Amino acid sequence: MTAKIHPVVLCGGAGTRLWPMSRRLLPKQFLPLVSERSMLQDTVLRLSGLENLAAPIIVSNNDHRFLVGEQLREVGIEGAAQVLEPVGRNTAPAVAAAALEALARDPEALLLVLAADHMIRDVYRFHEAIRAAAAAARGDRLVTFGIKPTEAATGYGYIELGDPLPGRPGAFSVARFVEKPDRRTAEGFLASGRFAWNSGMFVLGARQYLDELAALAPEIAAGARAAWDKAACDLDFRRLDEKAFAACPSDSIDYAVMEKTRHAAVIPADIGWSDVGSWSTLWEVSDKDANGNAARGDVHLTDTRNCYVRAESRMVSVIGAEDLVVVETDDAILVAHRDKVQAVKDVVGHLDRANRGEAVSHKRVYRPWGWYESVTDGERYQVKRIMVKPGASLSLQMHHHRAEHWVVVSGTARVTRGEECVLVAENESTYIPLGTRHRLENPGKLPLFLVEVQSGSYLGEDDIVRYDDQYKRA
Repeated sequence: MTAKIHPVVLCGGAGTRLWPMSRRLLPKQFLPLVSERSMLQDTVLRLSGLENLAAPIIVSNNDHRFLVGEQLREVGIEGAAQVLEPVGRNTAPAVAAAALEALARDPEALLLVLAADHMIRDVYRFHEAIRAAAAAARGDRLVTFGIKPTEAATGYGYIELGDPLPGRPGAFSVARFVEKPDRRTAEGFLASGRFAWNSGMFVLGARQYLDELAALAPEIAAGARAAWDKAACDLDFRRLDEKAFAACPSDSIDYAVMEKTRHAAVIPADIGWSDVGSWSTLWEVSDKDANGNAARGDVHLTDTRNCYVRAESRMVSVIGAEDLVVVETDDAILVAHRDKVQAVKDVVGHLDRANRGEAVSHKRVYRPWGWYESVTDGERYQVKRIMVKPGASLSLQMHHHRAEHWVVVSGTARVTRGEECVLVAENESTYIPLGTRHRLENPGKLPLFLVEVQSGSYLGEDDIVRYDDQYKRA
């Protein structure tokens, strides 16, 4: 029987170069940057039609666990396993944890390792490349995908193709991996026709990868194994042991294994690939008007050329501009020359040093029970709009420093307040005094919307004492 292919989607990363859309709590892989779906959703959906495909394994951090589950459910993906990293340790340990997860289900598992935030236009050729890579990996090869270069790019690593592999159509040995080159070197690579961009996608036998990792990077192999063996399972998540995983060396799969193994192979692929690593890259891959502009949202352009303009919450007009990136969100606006967008990560660094919330989240913050968004705030008060999904419930909790007043806008709320439990209908309200145990639930079949007015000496989200929580948050 042919071994099943287990998609492994690496869902970490902060996407700081795509600020202000990408934030720490909602990074680029969860955003609809290329299509109407999120990049994670596009990643899993483009696998539809492949043979011998198992349910995906998603490796993400703890903060994004419910977001991953919700986005997969939205597009009908069922049975996915979620492996949670307590800290980031790069791709080699992450893939090791995923390999252990796959082997627990299938002793002959093949891993198809993908990033959650890549774009691929030609799905048919992508599937053909996967089939060729799987055929090579079912032998004794650890296979990477090399992207046919379209320009002398200096932002990607390169792979030099060696000889064709006998009996493995489309596969080549790897002559060498090359770090990001300078312009002159990249031009030479492009002219030679022997080099491909390093995509960071792989097909690997799960057991062979772990064996090679143990031989070439034994500390990583041991650390990932210890974190797996001590992992805790709750709800649909497998939580790697924090102490063991934190002690695991941090390294990429390329450095730890692929550049050292004698079993590396490469499948050259012309699949319309992009890592969508910056706003200039997003401009390059977007559909454009006759003046070279890519626009999304409520945008009006006059005498404007070769710009990327995105409006998320209000109308944006650009007049007489060239080669700009303009991105508007509900709480921040970016204006940059397309040649300077790599400096966006420096803006995020500035926000972090200033302890500014714009680096962390948007005004709308997603939770497993729904979302909340800030409407306004001032000294000793804050107003939020809250949506609770049907059947969902906030934790039973208490605040030391604030009281809350809830006004139901639509739907019906079940409110626990101290020892009483009451239903609050549309246009009705309730008051939660400081220090009172309380819970908000939506017992209905439609979303519950309400306005929350907080008042007190401290209004931070960390002023929550949880007594009971169906989502098992601390």
